[in-house]
Amino acid sequence: MASLIRAAVLGLWAAVLLRSNLDGRLDLLLRAAFHPLVLLAGLALLIIALLQLVLGWKQRSVAAEQAGLRRDRRQALLSGAIAVLLLAFPPAPSFADLARQRPADDTSADSLSFVLPPAQRSLTDWVRLLRQQPDPQLHAGDPVRISGFVLPVPGQPPQLARLLVRCCLADATPVGLPVRWRNGAPPPAADTWLAIEGRMQAEGDHLVVVPERIRQIPRPARPLEP
Repeated sequence: MASLIRAAVLGLWAAVLLRSNLDGRLDLLLRAAFHPLVLLAGLALLIIALLQLVLGWKQRSVAAEQAGLRRDRRQALLSGAIAVLLLAFPPAPSFADLARQRPADDTSADSLSFVLPPAQRSLTDWVRLLRQQPDPQLHAGDPVRISGFVLPVPGQPPQLARLLVRCCLADATPVGLPVRWRNGAPPPAADTWLAIEGRMQAEGDHLVVVPERIRQIPRPARPLEP
C-alpha cells in the first residue's frame, strides 16, 4: 500500500511539471532557457513512479513497514494534495506586488552590444540605454513604442515596468519608465498591461514617456525578460 501511495504522489508531481511545460504557466515563473530542465525532471519523476509501481520498494520487515506506514502516508497525502491544487489552480502572480517587494534594478551593470532605432526599443532596452547615456537631451523627442505592466510608485505617478530575471521570479528585479498620464484621468490600475506609443520628453534631469496612444493588452505569453 505504501509503495502505491508513493507512486501516485510521484505521478502527480510528474504531471505538475509536464503540464507546466505544455500550458505556458512556466513562462510566468521561469526563464525559457530553463524550461527543458523542468521537462526532464517531470519525465524522470514519471519513470520513477512507474518503477515504483512495477518493482515496489526494497522489501522490509512487516513490523518496520507498519511502524512507518502511518507517518509516510500522512506526508504522501499532504504532498499529493499540494500537487492536485497546483494542477487545479495555476499560479497567477501579481507582478506589481512582486516588484514592490524587490530591490532596485541592477541594469547599470548591463552593456548593450548595439543600439536599436528608437521605435524598435523595448522598455528594457530604453532603461539600459538611459543607464549608459543619462543625458536626457540625447533622446528627447525620440519615438517610443513600449509595453509593460503598471507599477505604482509611492509619491509618484505609476510607471510602466517589466520584470528582469536571471533564472526565475525568486531573483526578479523591476525596471520601469516614468509616464506622463493624461491630466484629469485616473491612473491605470496596478498590474494592467499596456502598450504605449509616444515620445520621450526631457523634464529636468530625466526623461518621461509622453503617450500619444495607450492600449490595454493581454499579459504576454512570456512576460519575463532576461
